[in-house]
Amino acid sequence: MNISWKICGMREEKNIASVSSLKPNYMGFIFYKASKRFVGENFIMPLIPDTIHKVGVFVNESVDNILDKIQKHDLSTVQLHGEETVDFCKELASKCSQRIVKVFGVAEDFDFSVLEPYSSYVNAFLFDTKGQERGGNGISFDWNILKKYPFNIPLWISGGIGLENIEELFTFLKESPRLPIKVVDLNSRFEDSPALKNLEKLKAFQLILEQQKNYSPQINT
Repeated sequence: MNISWKICGMREEKNIASVSSLKPNYMGFIFYKASKRFVGENFIMPLIPDTIHKVGVFVNESVDNILDKIQKHDLSTVQLHGEETVDFCKELASKCSQRIVKVFGVAEDFDFSVLEPYSSYVNAFLFDTKGQERGGNGISFDWNILKKYPFNIPLWISGGIGLENIEELFTFLKESPRLPIKVVDLNSRFEDSPALKNLEKLKAFQLILEQQKNYSPQINT
C-alpha cells in the first residue's frame, strides 16, 4: 500500500522544523483568516526540505491572491477549501502549474456527480467531514461513502483521522484497493493546541504507516 501523508495547519517555526524532520510528503499552511490555524499576515515560510511539498490552503480567495502566495512562499500545491466554482478552477489552472486539490465536505447524501465538471482542472479531490468549520473539526466521516466514487482522479482523505482510528482506516484501504486514495491528511487529532503539532503522536503514526507499506493488496480481476 503506497500512501503519502500530509500534516496540515502548520504555523510555528520550531514546530515546522520538528515536523519536517519526520519527512511528511506534504505540509499544509492555511491562508484563511477565519481559521484558528491561519498563518498570519506577516508569515515568513521557514526553510523546508525540497522533498516536502508545501500546500497553501485557501477559502474563496481570489486567483490573484493565490498566485501571489504561490510566488511568495514557493507553494507546490493549492488546496481549495471553499465554494470555488468550476470556472474558478479553470482560470487558476490556466495561470499556474501547481497541483490543484479541490476539497468537498461529504455526508451520506453526497452527490458524486458534482465532481465531474471539476475533473478537467484539478489534480485531486480531498474529502473532509462536512461540519461547522472549514476543516480541523476532528470528526471523521463514514469512509464507506467513498465506495461510490466513480472516477480515477486521486483522492486525499481527511477529517478526524487520529491514532484512535488509523488502524481502522488502513483496514478500509486494504479492503478497497480500487479506490485511488493517495494521501492521508492529518490535523487536529495530532495537536496540543491549534497549529502546534504533537511530535510523539506523529512519530507513532509514521511507525504504523511504515508497517502498512509492506502490504500488497490482491485485486481480483
